[in-house]
Amino acid sequence: MAFNKIRLKVVVLAGGRDFGRCPVATRLPTALWPVAGSPALERLLVDLVEQGINKVTICSNGDSSLLQESIKSFNQIEVDFLDEPLPVGTAGAIRDACRDAKEDTILVLPANIVDAPTVDEIVGAHLANKADLTVMFNPAGSKDAAFGRPVGIYVCKSSVLRYTPKDGYFDIKEGLIPALVQADKVVQAAVLSMRVDVFRGRREYLNAIGDSLVHAGDMSGVFKLCRHNGTEEIWKSGDVTIDSQARIHGPIAVMDGTHISKGSIIFGPTLISRNVTIGEGTLVSNSVLWDGAEIGKGCFIDRCIVDYNARVRTGVCLEEKAVVFRPESMMSRTSRRTSQSLRENTGRFVQAINQSLKRVSERMPEGMTFGFLTAIVILAVLWSYWLGIVDLWTVWQKSDEYSSGLLVPFLAVYILWSRRKTIASVPLKPCLLGALALILAQAVRFFGLFFMYGSAERLSIVLTTAALVLMLFGWQLFKKVATVLLYLCLMLPWPNRVQAAVALPMQQWATSSAVFCLEMLGYAVVREGNIIHIGQASVAVAEACNGLRMVMAFFVITGLVVLLVRRAWWEKLIVLISSLPIALLCNTIRLTVTAIAFTFVRGEYWENIFHDFGGYAMMPMALAAVVGEFWLLTKLTTAPENSTPFTITGKVKT
Repeated sequence: MAFNKIRLKVVVLAGGRDFGRCPVATRLPTALWPVAGSPALERLLVDLVEQGINKVTICSNGDSSLLQESIKSFNQIEVDFLDEPLPVGTAGAIRDACRDAKEDTILVLPANIVDAPTVDEIVGAHLANKADLTVMFNPAGSKDAAFGRPVGIYVCKSSVLRYTPKDGYFDIKEGLIPALVQADKVVQAAVLSMRVDVFRGRREYLNAIGDSLVHAGDMSGVFKLCRHNGTEEIWKSGDVTIDSQARIHGPIAVMDGTHISKGSIIFGPTLISRNVTIGEGTLVSNSVLWDGAEIGKGCFIDRCIVDYNARVRTGVCLEEKAVVFRPESMMSRTSRRTSQSLRENTGRFVQAINQSLKRVSERMPEGMTFGFLTAIVILAVLWSYWLGIVDLWTVWQKSDEYSSGLLVPFLAVYILWSRRKTIASVPLKPCLLGALALILAQAVRFFGLFFMYGSAERLSIVLTTAALVLMLFGWQLFKKVATVLLYLCLMLPWPNRVQAAVALPMQQWATSSAVFCLEMLGYAVVREGNIIHIGQASVAVAEACNGLRMVMAFFVITGLVVLLVRRAWWEKLIVLISSLPIALLCNTIRLTVTAIAFTFVRGEYWENIFHDFGGYAMMPMALAAVVGEFWLLTKLTTAPENSTPFTITGKVKT
């Protein structure tokens, strides 16, 4: 073997989770997405062991503990985990993984790969090129093209690490390769003998699984061909139940414990993992269903990923979606039978509750009955929305962009407390229109549940709260607290499509504005995509630095100030509208100061301080800007006080 002739260091780039774009990638890094029943990372390690590799280093962005937990049962290879809390780029990860390496050659592989090529082929191509760095490409898709797409596999001499900065972000394509070319080092391309599929999201994952099924249905010997008749091609692994009335078109791979009901139609390429249930009359096309997934009757699933143990309800149509596991979807058949029994006894239960409430109300003083019933309604709503509230809490804890939403309910209570005298003077007159509003709010909720729109389900929490206020307390009090109810919307995360649509433009704006400010200050700046090179330092404007976190936090602060101060409505509106440009300006200032600091500050400790705490320092500045706005509006709109006229008299000398 070619790699036996050299000392080889193997580095696996596992990346991290992609927050906001794909819900499955947010929950689980792509390195752990299953391929034929095993995580992609584990399949890669098994393949390396079979080829004689006995040690690797896995680099990830904050998920090393999760990766280590997923492969703890696989102990046939020595694994070192390198956790990078901040993005360092591909070349930066190699630099950190090989600081103390004594090997002559470094092999870099992506973890999220379906079927990796042989190490002998990769290293052999590198040695044949006699290059300092070899970039591996897929075979060309047509005769007119020399190369296909790069696959993220690199082989390099350890000496190239001297061309990477000691710290900070540094990418291979945008940083290392240009540096090697400028130093007259040899950078070569090599074409693999077979196509290799690397995935970074849902579409690439489905394409990679589909290509593997079409070209090699056995997927490295996991499956065996059990039926091939015209367009019907089925690969099985273990005990599988496929109804005789189910129709199969194209290659599908089915794993142990799966049940496909009658009338179902499966279009390939589709991979169905262990213990999956597909209901009657359901159509599944070009999708991957993970272990324990349950698809109801009459569903339409096209180009989708269904998460571990996720449940798709009866009659749901999903196209190009990633269905994430939700705890409430784990209702077993036994619990469903129990719930059906409970529904049958609902009438008697409600009747008993009504009788109990009647007896309690008769014993209570007249003024306490309404309060008691109101408390019962509020507790019932909290119980009904408990899973949604837990889901919101999880978003606040894990998402930097929406962490400020945790403060919104408490700030809303504080605002109501500050208005307690005004609210207490309003007469309480329950309104029947509130009941209609409550029904509409629940319709929004069930729409979100049925079509798997989490944003609609979360919005229904605010709508239900507003409807209850109207129904229980009436129009007059509802008008008094309407702005506070609207303020509660700031605790909700944006829909994924909206966030994906604004994230990239905001990231580009943050980079451009920071470069402009640095150039205005006299610094020589080079921009490569979203990377700013200033002096000997490089600053990567990651997606998390696009300013959305500051925008959301500033909206929360500005909304609080606007609701507390006593000003004209148009003054408050001006302040609210100006909150967006002020937040973006503060984010630009933060990036500019951070970039300048990186030119003379060295060390991960100080870099973390400027990166993590720079945003907090901008909050007082933003709040000062709001106070300054109110002061300026006061000066511009307040007429000067009338002065008393006076006359100066005197004698004129002649």
